[in-house]
Amino acid sequence: MSGARKVHIKSFGCQMNVYDSHRMADTLAGEGFAETATPDDADLVILNTCHIREKAAEKIYSELGRIRVMKQEAARGGRQLVIAVAGCVAQAEGEEIIRRAPAVDLVVGPQSYHRLPELLTRVGRGEAVVDTEFPVEDKFDILKAPSREATRARGVSAFVTVQEGCDKFCTFCVVPYTRGAEVSRPVAKIVAEVERLADAGVREVSLIGQNVNAYHGEGPDGRAWTLGRLLHRIADVPGIARLRYTTSHPCDMEESLYAAHRDLPALMPYLHLPVQSGSDRILDAMNRRHTRADYLDAIARMRDAQPVIAFSSDFIVGFPGETDDEFHETLSLVDEVGFAGAFSFKYSPRPGTPAADMAAQVPEDIKTERLYELQAAIDRHQKAFNARCVGQSFNVLFEKEARHPGQMVGRSPYLQPIHVMAPSSIIGAIRRVTVTEVSANSLFGELAEAPARAGQPMMAEAGG
Repeated sequence: MSGARKVHIKSFGCQMNVYDSHRMADTLAGEGFAETATPDDADLVILNTCHIREKAAEKIYSELGRIRVMKQEAARGGRQLVIAVAGCVAQAEGEEIIRRAPAVDLVVGPQSYHRLPELLTRVGRGEAVVDTEFPVEDKFDILKAPSREATRARGVSAFVTVQEGCDKFCTFCVVPYTRGAEVSRPVAKIVAEVERLADAGVREVSLIGQNVNAYHGEGPDGRAWTLGRLLHRIADVPGIARLRYTTSHPCDMEESLYAAHRDLPALMPYLHLPVQSGSDRILDAMNRRHTRADYLDAIARMRDAQPVIAFSSDFIVGFPGETDDEFHETLSLVDEVGFAGAFSFKYSPRPGTPAADMAAQVPEDIKTERLYELQAAIDRHQKAFNARCVGQSFNVLFEKEARHPGQMVGRSPYLQPIHVMAPSSIIGAIRRVTVTEVSANSLFGELAEAPARAGQPMMAEAGG
């Protein structure tokens, strides 16, 4: 590859992958690569993969089949197209990817992105390269920081990884095997990254990690800091008006996090707290390490700290051995909490996980039926939550132009997209909006005459 080069990175799955894709692009920018939104004119295509969703690997192989054709067409035109597979499917499948898809030039796991320049040099020598090691060096110390221009182009909201890996070993999950053990970044390095983002115009930061509330990074005092203490520190960064974090585990809810929701106006009143099931027996089989009562206690304590907080969650239906009664315990939990939103999935076996070998696998038709019933319950509560927003006023951070001329879109404190007629100069501003209408996936509103107040606009009975 020579001259001006272009890279196309396609992200699948979680926010961690979006963040990782940005950091790969930033690192490759130092090697002369410019990002392109389409693979059609790319010299390098990277598929940054996720292994959580059902049939994730098969979807990647299907995508690789399409890109293989593009590689052949490029070769006929005298151009070399390099294909790389990154992320959790890369970590889990390794050499198998090269065997099944020989057009792939590079397979790189999520802990080795900082080695991309070196690995691409090897590819340029004609090697098919697989790097799925867990290196000793900290990739965050080596990965390039984004340019001010790149940060601005990505918008007024940004993700910052503070923690990676997982030590929980839920029996259905591949993350401990693909992302490794829990590791937390030092406070000083996180704050420095947030300060760079704020300097480039970012107004909202979402702290992310596989178990983000298990954060235990070294603070400037030499001691391990909790996520709650880290949030307090980041709230002091000038220019950062909003804070969020995801994804949390019920077992890692602790006092400083409840206090942060009580005390920090910048911390948005919306918490994604996966539960997976409402049945204690299924939770035990999943090795979730918490009970239904534990989960409800965390919800109650968070509502005590922040009465207008709203919750979202993750659910799995049809886990091996799940009975009708145990599924209905999940439905009753949905009704008891009243989630503002949730993600729900049918259980699907992941090779190498304990649950894949469990007896009493639930038939596919039963899983499908249960998923429809659960999603109907979740949708009912989400629609009720959105309906209660009508007539309420919120502080909205405006992010971009909407599809209709003259219309801008921003996010409420509860992550809902809100569409408003306003000038484009409002992007990056936080303005108070009165909600006038609700559609299936969005809210619509009007700019309120009163300016946005400091702190959070709150909605009565936000969580119930």
